[in-house]
Amino acid sequence: MSLKGKTLFITGGSRGIGLAIALRAARDGANVTIAAKTAEPHPKLEGTIYTAAAEIEAAGGKCLPLMVDIREEEAVVAAIAKTAQTFGGIDILVNNASAISLTNTQMTEMKRFDLMHQINTRGTFMVSKYAIPHLEKAENPHILMLSPPLDMSMRWFAPHLAYSMAKYGMSLCVLGLAGELAPKGIAVNALWPRTTVATAAVKNLLGGDKMVQASRTPDMLGEAAWMVFNKPSREFSGNFLIDDSFMAAEGVTDFTPYRVDPSVPLMPDFFVPADSKPPQGVKGGI
Repeated sequence: MSLKGKTLFITGGSRGIGLAIALRAARDGANVTIAAKTAEPHPKLEGTIYTAAAEIEAAGGKCLPLMVDIREEEAVVAAIAKTAQTFGGIDILVNNASAISLTNTQMTEMKRFDLMHQINTRGTFMVSKYAIPHLEKAENPHILMLSPPLDMSMRWFAPHLAYSMAKYGMSLCVLGLAGELAPKGIAVNALWPRTTVATAAVKNLLGGDKMVQASRTPDMLGEAAWMVFNKPSREFSGNFLIDDSFMAAEGVTDFTPYRVDPSVPLMPDFFVPADSKPPQGVKGGI
């Protein structure tokens, strides 16, 4: 299995999970477009589209760093066209860009509500819409959303309704597009972590360094995404995957290398359904 010569278009890929997916593909010799907003260093967020590009090329891939706000239709259209022109097409779309605010209804400003829905739901829909004509021409096309299973449980909505609505909007795109694009042979799947992931969002919003120590690394999602992209697109679509269960089914037996600190118990992530049990008989599990 290999992504050598494949072209990935990744939204929000300048750091964290998006960058981990890019780096795993780059190790095979893939082409990657990083479509993100961060062109200048941020005091609290490591990485820019240019530092990401340098890492991707050092890992063995080719990279096209593009400053893109996925709320802007013209910018999205131009970035997708530039990617296809540069690399000869698009094989894989990763809808990773996301905005988060874990506030209840009265504490959520409407501008924050709008931001989350414009990036998470509308951005996912729009980038997918404009990528489809290029994906139709690919040999094994995939769309992957970094979004959760559609578990309609009150406990996921009551604490942070606006964010949950926006995040589940990405998952509704999976449900609809998987059916819509099946005749075209384009796979559409969702991938979600069972535990918190050591990203800037987890550190800055959920509990600092202690939460990071109780997390898995983004590399685990990078590996899981790589496994998805190597599946036959006409046979593997419409799935809502939890990272460790999917990887265990693919033969992974040790998740210890993905733990930030193996001595610290892992912290479960949001949106994992109660009936989704962690894989048994593996090392470094939860």
